[in-house]
Amino acid sequence: MRLILRNLIALAVLSPASSLAQPTPPTDSTARDERLPASEQTAKAALDTSPRHGELVDIAWAKERPPLRTWIAYPERKDKAGVVMIIHEIYGLTDWIRGVADQLAREGFIAVAPDLISGLGPGGGGTDSVPSRDDVVKLVRGLTPEETVLRLDAVRAYATRLPAANGRLATVGFCWGGARSFAYAATSPPPDAAVVYYGSSPDSAAVLGVKAPVLGLYGADDARVNATIEPARTALDKLGRRYETHLYEGAGHGFLRAQTLREGANLKATQQAWPRTITFLREHLEKVKK
Repeated sequence: MRLILRNLIALAVLSPASSLAQPTPPTDSTARDERLPASEQTAKAALDTSPRHGELVDIAWAKERPPLRTWIAYPERKDKAGVVMIIHEIYGLTDWIRGVADQLAREGFIAVAPDLISGLGPGGGGTDSVPSRDDVVKLVRGLTPEETVLRLDAVRAYATRLPAANGRLATVGFCWGGARSFAYAATSPPPDAAVVYYGSSPDSAAVLGVKAPVLGLYGADDARVNATIEPARTALDKLGRRYETHLYEGAGHGFLRAQTLREGANLKATQQAWPRTITFLREHLEKVKK
């Protein structure tokens, strides 16, 4: 009897139906939509599996100053492409920004993402040389508007001369970079278009110089940034300049990167904002500049 009992217990332990059996791994109901940029959590994996060519290049721009480290992602197409210059967040050149570049390349653009703190890190390095995110933030915040424009101008000159480029260029910026994208729309000559993701508008004097068409995409729960929208709209409307804005209910600041937060509102905002971005960029970059 004891032998039979021991055998029954052993069978129960080994049986898949037993409460001690290994649980079935949960299925992933939040698989990434490849038509959208990856979230911060999935950006590295998306880059590792991308079929597109991406590379880091060093752009010389000033004597006796370190080059600008820049990530370039190329589309797979036969004809020449428009260039999108990505202006990173306050976190510098991250895998997430590189992932956005890859996504823009998927849509047919040459995407260039400069590390704007190149040369300012330890040993003359950039973002990847800085020991912590907080230290990166300090360096990015230390960039003056004038210095930022000089660096962007150097990347723009390099990118628009690429053999595969059609001569047209737009900027897309996020958070800190969104504000710089809006401000860059006032440079001379202006870019062909500017996209602003949850970045503050230029002040009342600087906004008068904006000549490029601007697309602004904002989370509705971002009062600090959104307070700057109407003054800019009023000024640009009087000048007859295009400033198209969209606010996404329930979404917060940084929604494109933080897609998993705010109970789906950030993801919904991403699903609406990204196609608008691509449509806007195609409108302004598809023609070859003579």
